[in-house]
Amino acid sequence: GLKYFILGALSSGLMLYGMSLVYGFSGSTSYESLSLVLNNLNSQGISPGLVIGLVFILAGLAFKISAVPFHMWTPDVYEGAPTPITAFFSVAPKIAAMGLLIRLMVGPFGSLGSQWQQIIIFISIASMVLGAFAAINQKNIKRLMAYSSIGHVGYALIGLAVAGIASGSTMSLAKDGVLSILVYMGIYVFTNIGTFSCILLMKRNERMVEEINDLAGLSKTNPGLAVILSIFMFSMAGIPPLAGFMGKLYVFQMAIDAELFILALIGVLTSVVSAFYYLRIVKIIYFDIGSEPLDKGIAIEIKSVLVVTGVFVLFFIFYPNPLITGAEQAAFSLFNK
Repeated sequence: GLKYFILGALSSGLMLYGMSLVYGFSGSTSYESLSLVLNNLNSQGISPGLVIGLVFILAGLAFKISAVPFHMWTPDVYEGAPTPITAFFSVAPKIAAMGLLIRLMVGPFGSLGSQWQQIIIFISIASMVLGAFAAINQKNIKRLMAYSSIGHVGYALIGLAVAGIASGSTMSLAKDGVLSILVYMGIYVFTNIGTFSCILLMKRNERMVEEINDLAGLSKTNPGLAVILSIFMFSMAGIPPLAGFMGKLYVFQMAIDAELFILALIGVLTSVVSAFYYLRIVKIIYFDIGSEPLDKGIAIEIKSVLVVTGVFVLFFIFYPNPLITGAEQAAFSLFNK
């Protein structure tokens, strides 16, 4: 908790200092005015102070979304916090910060796309690689989910890298980049909430257990929970035809359309690596023998959440319109004012 408080305060300070630099060199805080000022300055040559301000803002927001190299707090906080708090940390701050990041980068900073796109590409690659490899040897399921969330942020940032091409004939592609982020994060929210609902049910004698090996033999003692948790693991691994596969397909397709082939290739390779630790959990559930079964009771509230998230993950491929339509409207509003 103290680590999150200190690092959170530091990241907020960096972000505020970056905003003050941007204001100092542009003379405005209005998104519309800032966009016009930066567009004019871009044609004349951008001041280093503005670039530094942009970097500080990116650093602060990268901390909030647990992107590398500002991810240090994530594994310890996920593991140490109570599971409901961890579930909140895994979704709410990331969605809010990712929304602000998109709004700033394609809004007032849209004319500086060539400057921030390279930073986003680096952060995306670093997050995907670390998220894929660091989770392999984890024994605590919440710590594994922490590294998993870092990797998922990396995949989502592929769409933002595509949105960096926000000029002229590529404006449509930039919109599609934002669309892919929103779709991916929407799928991430449902899958993550469902997974943490399963983790909340990992109890033995009314006490929480968090080791992955505690899931051994779950298929025999609680087959329903075993099936739904396996569905979420397959989805996060990107196994078709589940929702997670569709989310990754969107962002990888956008990267290919934007000719970011190396970024797409790294995304595919890290997705293959990360599938190992997701499928390892499924293997433990179905093929390992547990020493003591988990408690079987499921509260009606958690059961309802599992049903909603499970249905979404299973049937998204057949009825994706509600999420995609909402994402399209949000992306359209960013580029058409």
